[in-house]
Amino acid sequence: MENPINGEVVAALTVFVRGGSGPSHSSLTSAFLAAGIVGLTRYSSGSLDSLNKVDRITEAARKVWQQPTRGRRLVEEILSIYRVAGIFGDPNLQMEVASLRSALLQRGWALDTDGRLDRLGDIDLEVGDRQALNDQLNRLRRNTEDAGLLLGTAKELLESVGKFVLEENGRLPGRRIDMPEVMTVSMETLGIMPVQVDASTEGGKQLRKVYQAVRTVVDAINELRNDHGTGHGRTLPSGVSVEAARFMIRQATMVAEMMLATHDRQMGRA
Repeated sequence: MENPINGEVVAALTVFVRGGSGPSHSSLTSAFLAAGIVGLTRYSSGSLDSLNKVDRITEAARKVWQQPTRGRRLVEEILSIYRVAGIFGDPNLQMEVASLRSALLQRGWALDTDGRLDRLGDIDLEVGDRQALNDQLNRLRRNTEDAGLLLGTAKELLESVGKFVLEENGRLPGRRIDMPEVMTVSMETLGIMPVQVDASTEGGKQLRKVYQAVRTVVDAINELRNDHGTGHGRTLPSGVSVEAARFMIRQATMVAEMMLATHDRQMGRA
């Protein structure tokens, strides 16, 4: 698990308490204790030697710099007191919230509109975890700000959905297969490859075009990830606008939804 704590995230978190603004010192103390962080400089109200809020958060973050689990707990507790303080609903703080969201996304974490933290990463299919697929799908729906990073996540989601379909149909090979093969075999299994549509039937030609568009989206996202490294960083290829990237992310979520819905129907779950 990637630690959500780094210098950029700490800087983004402390913006909300600069100049003494934001939650009280007692709220910060409660958050640090709830996160299990001890040995911090004691805060004493009215003392000139006491650390300010920015320094207190920074000190707490240093304690968990190399501890991913405790780092997550610290961020969650700080976000909790920020939610109580109404920070995420304040229209005057939306630029600061966006900066925090972007910093967390770069670490592999998503911040939803309510200010709650979600892991945004690889999906473990060893136990056939359908809920993990649904969670990842929902995260992509909610977060489209950092399009460069999320294009990579969209690719991972599609590949994971494909593997899930193959696994439940007993067609997942024991060898390593790349995304194009995963998607080809899984789409064939679902009957949504263009060549599987009888164009002579009513609506057949149109449906074939739809399935071709599905495959085009899948291939485009895979190629962008492989050729330009999107997903490993936040920079988009120079020829891809943010709007186009967000469109592809939304298309990827719709493809994943269609594949899962088709699979559920075939398995008698719909």
